[in-house]
Amino acid sequence: MNLSYAPLGDTGMQVVFGNEIAKETNQLIRRMTDQLKDHPVEGVIEWVPAYTTLTLYYNPSVITYQELQDTLQNIYQKVQEQREAASDSLVYILPTYYGGEDLSHVAEHNDLTEEKVVELHSSGDYLIYMMGFVPGFPYLGGMSEEIATPRREDPRPEIAPGSVGIAGSQTGVYPLTSPGGWQLIGRTPVKLYDPDQEKPILLESGHYVRFVPVSKEEYEEIEQAIERGEYTVQTEAKEEVTP
Repeated sequence: MNLSYAPLGDTGMQVVFGNEIAKETNQLIRRMTDQLKDHPVEGVIEWVPAYTTLTLYYNPSVITYQELQDTLQNIYQKVQEQREAASDSLVYILPTYYGGEDLSHVAEHNDLTEEKVVELHSSGDYLIYMMGFVPGFPYLGGMSEEIATPRREDPRPEIAPGSVGIAGSQTGVYPLTSPGGWQLIGRTPVKLYDPDQEKPILLESGHYVRFVPVSKEEYEEIEQAIERGEYTVQTEAKEEVTP
């Protein structure tokens, strides 16, 4: 894969990893960001990974555009040389009470029972491709096409934090109160965004999410434990080999 580079104003650069949304592309981007974390580049302020791009913001008085491009190309070559190395990811386990306002609609749209929708939605681990459109919102890949459902024609002005939704063939979780048009099928009590924590955003691109069905009573118990500060989000290691 050949990278392409494009300037974003006077202090930004976008690195493009092709135009295909794929797990392999995501892993390459993640390994690039891991290198940037482990070996900081002087003058680089921050970076934002997305589906097929990595956007960097830098101080041009410290590092020039061409110097940054050369540095990134060297990092990419290093990543390519180490592509057979194992990449450790985490699976964040999110207890989820299914029964959202649109669960019946998703079932009817796909000619399924609500129970089958829940089974399919909670049957695997979802790769976190990118974060946005509000702090902590994960765009997840890997949802079954059997439950794909278009967005609502009339977006809601307010959606509660923790709401689990479907939009087309994507699924995600609303981390805070916001408007949105995704089909809501459930809710997790886990806080994906908490400004009072040292690390306010729980999830990170390149890792995974697993939805585990719980009863309403279990949901309320976990919610209360979170409010008391007595709940720790469970994770599992997921070792992968970069293709």
